[in-house]
Amino acid sequence: MALLHRAEIRPTKLELLAAWLPGQPWFGGGTGAEVERVAAYRFDDPAGEVGIETLLVRVGDGPVHQVPLTYRDAPLAGADDRLVGTTHHSVLGERWVYDGCGDPVYAAALADAILAGTGQAEEFFEVDGRREVRPPNMTVAVDGTAAAGGPGDGGERIATDTADLAVLRRPAEDAALTGRVLTGTWPDQLTPLPLAYAWPRR
Repeated sequence: MALLHRAEIRPTKLELLAAWLPGQPWFGGGTGAEVERVAAYRFDDPAGEVGIETLLVRVGDGPVHQVPLTYRDAPLAGADDRLVGTTHHSVLGERWVYDGCGDPVYAAALADAILAGTGQAEEFFEVDGRREVRPPNMTVAVDGTAAAGGPGDGGERIATDTADLAVLRRPAEDAALTGRVLTGTWPDQLTPLPLAYAWPRR
């Protein structure tokens, strides 16, 4: 479960992405416009230390981009090239925001979601000692078989001790990959789109 806070964040996540996205090699254009949040989903960090959120965003009339983010209370060693920026959270204080594809906590959570079926995290607020669930604005599901390998090209590859992963930065129906896949739907996208793949190491 993902505990959310009613908090002020400065700069906002979208403001951070507005500065960071155009410099990424997989950015598909749409400059000169604000970054628009399309949908989002979260995973749990079993240790409860790192926030894990994946944003689907669009810039102007450009394509939808998938941006996994991790939120940490201290810098991640050896990941300076994956730092999106820092932000001040009115409840949690200073937060270091990283591109999740370079964060081992995200990689482990993604592998578990696809191969172990842990799925997305339930999001909730604590209100006067009660849990108030926030309905998700998109749904992720798992399809396919957990075959070893990973034929085809596409996606940003991540290697872990137990699995090979591919994250589709620009989700598209014609991804040239096969295997066990995480798909997503949201109000403007009712047909499931591939978001990421995982192949167990044997």
